[in-house]
Amino acid sequence: MANTQDPQGNYDPAGSTQMFRAFVDEAPQGQQQAAASSGSRIGLIVGAVVAIAVVVAVAWLALK
Repeated sequence: MANTQDPQGNYDPAGSTQMFRAFVDEAPQGQQQAAASSGSRIGLIVGAVVAIAVVVAVAWLALK
């Protein structure tokens, strides 16, 4: 795979771009969507917990 060009015409001496794209393209779509939705759900939960902790800390300091 040496001395290849990607679709934009850029020189890729190792062909690693082509190999990476082949790897990404063969991944099942269902697994990609499940990983993305669970990742965003975890981020939302963590964000909500942090926001609640900040509000509780500010209220505690204000009432102290």
